[in-house]
Amino acid sequence: MKFSMRDLLVHADNLMTDDFVAGGPRVSDVNGYSLFPGFFDVHVHFREPGFSYKETILTGSQAAAHGGFTGVATMPNLDPVPDSLEHLKVEQDIIDRDAVIDCYPYASLTVGELGEEIVPIEELAPHVFAFSDDGRGIQTADMMKELMTRAAAVDKIVCAHCEINKFSDKGYIHAGNYARLHGHRGQNPESEIAEIRRDIILAEQTGCRYHVCHVSVAAGLDLVRKGKERGVDVSCETGPHYIVLDDSKLLEEGRFKMNPPLRSSEDRVSIIDAIKDGTIDMIATDHAPHSEDEKDKGLANSAFGIVGIETSFPICYTYLVKPGHITLDRLIELMAINPRVRFGVPFKKGDFTVWDLNDKYAVNPDEFLSKGRATPFTGMEVYGRCLLTVHEGKVVYQADDVEVTE
Repeated sequence: MKFSMRDLLVHADNLMTDDFVAGGPRVSDVNGYSLFPGFFDVHVHFREPGFSYKETILTGSQAAAHGGFTGVATMPNLDPVPDSLEHLKVEQDIIDRDAVIDCYPYASLTVGELGEEIVPIEELAPHVFAFSDDGRGIQTADMMKELMTRAAAVDKIVCAHCEINKFSDKGYIHAGNYARLHGHRGQNPESEIAEIRRDIILAEQTGCRYHVCHVSVAAGLDLVRKGKERGVDVSCETGPHYIVLDDSKLLEEGRFKMNPPLRSSEDRVSIIDAIKDGTIDMIATDHAPHSEDEKDKGLANSAFGIVGIETSFPICYTYLVKPGHITLDRLIELMAINPRVRFGVPFKKGDFTVWDLNDKYAVNPDEFLSKGRATPFTGMEVYGRCLLTVHEGKVVYQADDVEVTE
């Protein structure tokens, strides 16, 4: 198939008018194919510096472009951890050199993500997307309150992986029927709920802009919902895997291990309801590649984390839009608009992606551009194939059967 870049840019410009964010059309038809604004993922792990055997800024950003993304925010569990301007520069230099799309780095909340000493928030704030200790919850209310107070003073969002260790009991899958039947150590959902409850109260007290990462449990969503009703400046995300899978779908394979874990079927239904009623503000992948060896040790011993940036839109389109849970425009809002609006990321001219929504296929990780292959979606039939992704007017992903002319 052939596309004219000149025509595509006109479609993109016509789409992103003044009422685009306010509720105008989010999709443009291009000869039977669908053009959207480029997606934005607020939660990815591109593993560089420090762990380039898992992923690099180059391979991660290429995979993101394959998934229709023109912007991402990269989490700080790196080596060195971006906990100072010196350490941040190591990551930023790689981004400037290798990224094919926009990559905005997080800074950690604490030095080394160790939860002991707060980073120089004021120095880092102008240079980072937001602050997060990523896969580690802040364990004490006193520390989180100080973090929030300082972040509020510089108008930066605190993003939290919510997990209180004394409740999680070193669990690595949900403390549900599968864990009991198969002898696995279960993670009590209270570990997630307790921190969400505490942090929303602290955000209300400090005036901090607060974002809950990868909400997986119904009670946590209810806390977010009630916080919003009280006027707390709180937002949240969930991931595609929590939308379509629960612990009844687990297999004894590392590709089903992530943190938070897949929860109950009731939690999964609550997540869909929260997407429909607006409690969930955005969909983020928590794209977390590992080596084959690290993910080949079963549920108990594999590393936490799955890849997802190349399957996010097809999964969500197939299991949210096609069954009628939400509209396609609402999905674009969740994946492209709300993340940028919440975090103050500009919409860029010439950022868009083109999809064939009628293309049906089975997810095959061998076709990923990411170094990671561990996905719970292997073999699942989905609709929606990315044909083209353009960033600032430049093609950053092009399917083999697509030709682009000037």
